[in-house]
Amino acid sequence: MKSNEISVEDASKIYLLPSFFTAANLFFGFLAIIRCIQARYCTISEVISAEFYTQAVWFVLLSGVCDSLDGRIARLGGRESLFGKEFDSIADAVSFGVAPALLVFFMILSPTEQFPFFRQVGWIIGFIYLLCASVRLARFNVITHPLLPKSEQDKNNYDFLGLPVPAAAGVIVSLVLVLNRYDLRSLSLLLPPLMLLIAWLMVSNIRYPSFKKVDWNTQAKLRTFISSIVIIALISLVEDLALAVIFLSYVFYGIFRHIAQNKKMKRPKCQRS
Repeated sequence: MKSNEISVEDASKIYLLPSFFTAANLFFGFLAIIRCIQARYCTISEVISAEFYTQAVWFVLLSGVCDSLDGRIARLGGRESLFGKEFDSIADAVSFGVAPALLVFFMILSPTEQFPFFRQVGWIIGFIYLLCASVRLARFNVITHPLLPKSEQDKNNYDFLGLPVPAAAGVIVSLVLVLNRYDLRSLSLLLPPLMLLIAWLMVSNIRYPSFKKVDWNTQAKLRTFISSIVIIALISLVEDLALAVIFLSYVFYGIFRHIAQNKKMKRPKCQRS
């Protein structure tokens, strides 16, 4: 067997603890889908319906917590496998693809009955989001495949190519949480165009920080440390909006950094006399 080849036994190994958190990710995503369906067809009251949507949001966020833990546990214990990567992608497609798509699809039906256009295209927008999330997950598995050269793997592990699917779902569900909490569901008309933007960002070539290398041994410059404390303090002042602020900041940070890097590359170098 060649050194860069992987046996079937190694590729299909199921490590208990990382797989447990991946299964928990899938479980909470499944619960989020159930709550979306219950909220849409709830005939008791709008208050109960809104509560179901809120629970769906928290289930998606819990899926995100489990998703962040399974990979870290696998890397810390040296228990990464191709099976675990594929299992994680399937769980992500449910929790961060299907669940947010259903959440927005059901939410834009009820408050927009006077806008039949959105009722007709809502399912298309939801599918575009789901399609881009699935493509993003498939591309991630390809560009981080262990058969790629080590230099390529390191480059793709340092930054995410395209907006990560959990972050995309986080943007959507955190905004749904704000709309429900402040009784702003009439503004849910803004969600469909936002979903299209998020869908494009997932399959774009814009790079986003992965934070995979952040641990207890990570060092930071004094300016970075102070900036982080200030940002946390500012977010705590708007705790009801904190999640939305965090996810939106991450999204636009990647966009602005990409624009700044492109401008820097296009800037003509000063010629020496």
